[in-house]
Amino acid sequence: MKKLLALVLVLCMVFALGMSAGVYADDVSITLWTYPIGGWGNSEIVDQLIAAFEAENPGIKVSVEYLAYADGDDKVNTAIEGKAAPDLIMEGPERLVANWGAKGYMVDLADLWDDTDKAEILPVVQAACFNKEGASYEYPLCMTAHCMAINLNRFQAVGADKLVDLDAHTWTTDQFIEAVGLLAAENPNVAAVFCGGQGGDQGTRALINNLYSGTFTDADHTKYTADSEENIKALELLAGLEGVNFDPAIVGGDEINLFRQGILDMAFCWNIGAQLNTDNNDAGLTNDGDQIVCMAFPSDDGVPELCGGIWGFGIFDNGNAAKIEAAKTFIKFMADSPATAEAVKASTYFAVRDSADGFDLTKIYDGNDIMSEYTKLMPFLGDYYQVVPGWAEARTAWWNMLQQVGSGADVTTAVAEFCTTANAAAAK
Repeated sequence: MKKLLALVLVLCMVFALGMSAGVYADDVSITLWTYPIGGWGNSEIVDQLIAAFEAENPGIKVSVEYLAYADGDDKVNTAIEGKAAPDLIMEGPERLVANWGAKGYMVDLADLWDDTDKAEILPVVQAACFNKEGASYEYPLCMTAHCMAINLNRFQAVGADKLVDLDAHTWTTDQFIEAVGLLAAENPNVAAVFCGGQGGDQGTRALINNLYSGTFTDADHTKYTADSEENIKALELLAGLEGVNFDPAIVGGDEINLFRQGILDMAFCWNIGAQLNTDNNDAGLTNDGDQIVCMAFPSDDGVPELCGGIWGFGIFDNGNAAKIEAAKTFIKFMADSPATAEAVKASTYFAVRDSADGFDLTKIYDGNDIMSEYTKLMPFLGDYYQVVPGWAEARTAWWNMLQQVGSGADVTTAVAEFCTTANAAAAK
């Protein structure tokens, strides 16, 4: 009898160890499709992350396909229509929650969120990953706050550096107006409100919303409110400000190039990836060697609210319970385990939580001066409103509206037309 009990205990221990290591009775193969989120678009980096996961979970094999933003959505939609969607996908809530999740294509991941997760993951991130009914279609890994940038040498040359808080990376609307005035005396192209398409449009939205504390949507993310008195005032300011030019020929990426070339004194489309760029000079320098300082957008009260990017994982419901369970194991390994630090660093962005499974994530960029300095902007992350229905139509309507304002159209009329178009899409 004692031998029998001992055998049972041993078998129980083996079973428990096998389950904790992720060993499945039968091998399970799953597919991950990922957009180019920092190093998650680099096969060499991702291969290392996958190898670590498979070593810990020998019953699961993961294959990866890399998507481009230019045609990634089309590929995913075609796969969905053909009943060939990937098991896992990595992107943001605007796609996973507000699009494919809202259409019923994705698995509810609410069971992955335990009380510890809810205490560790930032509230603004949590809110973006759940819908109104309490279903979660994204488990988040990393985030960033989009911002703007200034050419510090140009600012110093005209005395405008005194108008910015270079430590906190903040300034007020009045200081912005004064700085543009000083810079415009030397350069007629201080800044560009780019509106040739939707690329980088988070920058123009944040600029306009911050200048006089306007909003882009209502708090419940059900309708667009960009036609507020505050936003109209902001657009009228920009349209009349010498040195700030509405440019329908460029998008955010073009603006960044013009800024790096020294043609513009500031850029409204900026993030940590741009700050780290070393294509034409060392990180944090323009092509000519001027110092680039990342800045929050100017606001009337000095307290900015920055648009953010949130990225994580979702699971398509392909009707295979074993694959769904394996995909959940993958998510928890990458986003809530001691391996999370490497998964976050691969993105070149910031963790959505201070710790994962007891592992401290607050120090993963210690020793990296650029990342540490940029971290100062993260507390300014504002409402993640990109989950409003009709988002794709609203983005197109937004740059069309900016083009109208730039060509001299009445601001109130143009913004009202934007909201009519966007809210009609949201109501569908």
